[in-house]
Amino acid sequence: MANILIAGCGYVGTALGIRLAAAGHVVWGIRRSAEGLPSGIRHVAADLTAPETLQELPPALDVVFYTAAPNGPDEAAYHAIYVDGLRYVLEALVRQHQSLQRVLLTSSTAVYAQSGGEWVDETSPTEPQHFTGRGVLEGERVLLDGPFPATVLRLGGIYGPGRASLIERVRQRLATCRDGPPLYTNRIHRDDCAGALHHLMTLSQPDSLYIGVDYEPAEYCDVLHWLAAQLGAPPPRVEASSGTDTRRHRTNKRCRHDKLIASGYVFRYPTFREGYAALLARTTDDAFPPPDSKDA
Repeated sequence: MANILIAGCGYVGTALGIRLAAAGHVVWGIRRSAEGLPSGIRHVAADLTAPETLQELPPALDVVFYTAAPNGPDEAAYHAIYVDGLRYVLEALVRQHQSLQRVLLTSSTAVYAQSGGEWVDETSPTEPQHFTGRGVLEGERVLLDGPFPATVLRLGGIYGPGRASLIERVRQRLATCRDGPPLYTNRIHRDDCAGALHHLMTLSQPDSLYIGVDYEPAEYCDVLHWLAAQLGAPPPRVEASSGTDTRRHRTNKRCRHDKLIASGYVFRYPTFREGYAALLARTTDDAFPPPDSKDA
C-alpha cells in the first residue's frame, strides 16, 4: 500500500484515484473544491497556481501524479499549470522533506511539431511551434530536471465518458472531412490513461518518458465514417482544404506506443472502435462537452 497524491485531480486524475483506491492505496487529490470528488479520494483543498495554498501537503507520500489541465485555452493558462504549478508543487514537496519514489506527469503529444503523417516515438525531435506544445514541454523539463525520480507520459487526444463531443457532431451532421492527404489523429481512452499511469507506478524502474496512445493512429475521416455508420447517420460532408487549416498543421502525425506496450501495459480499448463503442452503449442522456485534448 502506498500514500499517493494526485495534483490536479480532474478528469484523468479522478479516474486514476478511483483505480488506485480500489487497489488498496491511500489517495489524496488536490483540487479547489471537494464537489464531485469520489469518497475513496481524500480531498486536499489547494490551488496549484497559488503556492501559499500548498504549505500542508499530506505527509509521508510515496508517489505523486501531476495530472492538472489548464483553466483556459491561452498561453498564460498553459504556463501557469504546466510550468508554474508543477514547480510550486515540487518546491512544496522539497520544503516538507518528502522522500518520494517517483513523480509522474501527464504531458501531451503536442510536443511534437511533425505534421506530415510522420511516425514519432520517444526519441523523435520535439520542436513545438504552438504554445500548447511549448508549455507542456517546458513542464517536462521542470520535472525531469527536478529533485525526484520522474516519469512523463505523453498522451494523445483524451476521450471517454462525458468527453465525446465528436459523437454528437456526427449525430447532428456537423462534422466534416477535408479533402486532400490523410489527416492522422492519435487517441487514448480516459480509462487507459488511468491504467497506464497506474501500470507505470508499479514498475520498479520505469523510464523517464513514454507515449500514451492506442494501437491505431486513425485517419480523421475514417473515424467520422465509422461513427456515422454506428449511429445510422449520413456520411460526413467533404470540404475543400485551405492553407490555413490549423488542425492539419498541429496534428497529422502517427505516434508509436511500442515502449509502453513493451513495459507490460495491456490496453482496455485498443482502438477508437472499442472505445467509442463503449460510449455509444452508455445512456443517450450523457452530455458531450469538448474533449480535454491537445492532439485529438
